Order: sequence, then C-alpha cells, then structure tokens
Amino acid sequence: MSAPSEHAPLTHDERYREARHVTLVGSAVDLVLGVTKIFVGFVGNSQALIADGVHSLSDLATDIIVLFAMKHGSRAADEEHPYGHGRIETLATVVLGVALLAVAIGIAYDASLRLLNPELLPKPGWLALSVATISIAAKEAIYHYTLRVANRLNSQLLRANAWHSRSDAISSLVVVIGVIGAMNGVVWLDAVAAITVGAMVGKIGIGLAWHSSQELIDRAMEPEQVTNIRTAILSVNGVKALHMLRTRRMANDGLVDVHILVEPKSSVSEGHLISERVRQAVMEKVDGITEVMVHIDPEDDEVSAPSHGLPMRDEVLTLLRQRWQDIEEASNIEHVRLHYLDGKIHVEVSLPLEKMRDIAQARALAQQLVRLAEEEDNIADIQVSFY
Repeated sequence: MSAPSEHAPLTHDERYREARHVTLVGSAVDLVLGVTKIFVGFVGNSQALIADGVHSLSDLATDIIVLFAMKHGSRAADEEHPYGHGRIETLATVVLGVALLAVAIGIAYDASLRLLNPELLPKPGWLALSVATISIAAKEAIYHYTLRVANRLNSQLLRANAWHSRSDAISSLVVVIGVIGAMNGVVWLDAVAAITVGAMVGKIGIGLAWHSSQELIDRAMEPEQVTNIRTAILSVNGVKALHMLRTRRMANDGLVDVHILVEPKSSVSEGHLISERVRQAVMEKVDGITEVMVHIDPEDDEVSAPSHGLPMRDEVLTLLRQRWQDIEEASNIEHVRLHYLDGKIHVEVSLPLEKMRDIAQARALAQQLVRLAEEEDNIADIQVSFY
C-alpha cells in the first residue's frame, strides 16, 4: 500500500513554477546539445550523432508542450470545466508521444537509405565520440532532476518528459558504440546505431501515446492500486460491503467512484458520516487519489433494484393518513421514518406517551395502527414507539 504524500498539496501557481523551472533547465540543455550534436555530426561524419541531435531538439519541442500543458492543465475547476483541466496534460502527453514516433521514423528511414548505399556511409572520429559522451552525462543528470520534481508534483507528464531525457542519454550511448565501431573499420555500425536510436525513440513515443490515450478513455487504475483502494474502504467502521468500484485518472489526479453497503436502517446523517470517513480513508491511505465519490446503499443494488417502483414519501404518508383517518390519536404522530428494503416499505412512527391515558391505551393504539397499515401491499411492517 502506498504511503501518504509527505508534502502538502501545492497550488496551481506553485506546481507551475516548479514545473517551469525544471523544464526550462532541460530546454537549455536540449538546445545546446541538439545544436552541438548536429553540427559535430556533420563535421565529424557521424550520422548517428546527427540523429541524436535531432532527438535532442525534439526534446526541446516537447519541453514547450510540457510548459503549456503544465500551465493550463493544473488550473482549478471552473464553471465550464467542473472536473478541472487535467486532460490538457494527458492530451499533451499523447502529442509528445506521436512527435517522438515521427522523429523515430525519420531517423530510421534516413539511416536505412545509407545502409542500402554504402558509398554514403560516413566515417566519424574522436570529435563525434567526445560530444556523444558528454551528452550521456548531461541528459542523465537532467533525467534525475526532472524525475525528482515529477515525483514531488505527482505529474505523469513530467515523468514522461524525464524518460524522454533518459532516452536521449541511452541513444547517445548507442551513438558512442556506433562511432567506436566505425572508427575501427566497421563503418556501417554508425548507421545501425542511428536505426537503433530511432527504434528506441519510437518505442518510447508509442508507449507514451498509448498510455495517455488509455487515460483519455477513462481506463481503470492499476490492479494493485485498486486493491489498495478496496482495502482502505473496507477498513472503515460501518461499511459492510462495497460494489461498483470504478477508478480513473485525469493527469496527476486519481478519481474514485464506489457504492458502499451500510446498515439498512441507518440514519441519513450516519450514512453521510460513514461516506466521509470512506473518502478520508482512501485519500489518506492511497497515494495519488484526489477525489472519492461515495454512494450509500442500504442493500446491494449492483444486480437489481427491488425497491425501484415503490411510492415516494408523500404518497406513502397520504395512504397512511387514509388508513388511519378514523383513529383520533393518529393526529399525535410526530415522526415517520420509511425504509425501502427488499422491494417493501418498513415504517417507523413515533408518538408522545403523554398523549396517552395509560400503557394499555398506547398498546391498543399501536396494534390498531399496525393492522391498518399492513393492509397496504407495499408495506412490509410497521413499528410504533412512544417517547
């Protein structure tokens, strides 16, 4: 079970400031590395380094997407968007994934053409090797920095961007291998390295686009997290069972809907208190959950709703008054509680004992009220109490 977050919730402005800072740092590194790798790739005859440079510049483009999404996606709910703007981050992550896939296809296509035409294969040197090595260190540092902030903000978009940076570090490692091979006479290894880089970038792009598209269609959370949510709900005193547990994600927000079964004749206020305790338990015990909607059930309505067609309160009270119209003492009834269970209505009525001459009259009145009320087909039983 995930531990509760150690940090207080951040405001929209605080989230955006932290995300903007880490993304701008990454953008500066991407710009410098991208331009340097492409330039050195041309000068140093390394197709793989050029491909890696294009990858770095694609990181710069996606950094812009991240900044836009983090600014607008973390905005609070408003009248037109009552569930918030988290889908902006999700949509931006899909765009990021598709952009990566497009870059990958271009890199792989160009390198394949060179493999089919050996005369086009370049022979890189030490300059290309040095730049690729520096790129590994720089991008790995950016990965760790971005991931640390992503975990603090609980942002899937920043996590995706962190792994985008790590993919650049890994692709630079592949470039190093390709350049070393080409420097030692295996000239085609640089082109193979470029294709490998393209495949890696494409795989990451497909993964990001697929995961976020699942979020757009409200796919459930991971089974382990759903199990943790179920455990948290059942730990609340007063919850007899649960059903119709539904979960989904909206960017960094986890949303839960659930029906809980409570004691059938619990009061409205007690049921409400139990629902609030359920909400509190889930949000405290399961990390990443920001909203829990709880539906209170006196009986399991997952399969059927036997009480669906029963008359509402006003109609029931009218029927009871008609049944009791000849009983003068019935006018003293002050409280009527209705319980809709198993397709029948269970009635509880209360009268002041001071209105009765003695216990015998009270007992006789209760029997008369019960007998007349139970003649109604929809009424299962009636309980009369005096106070």
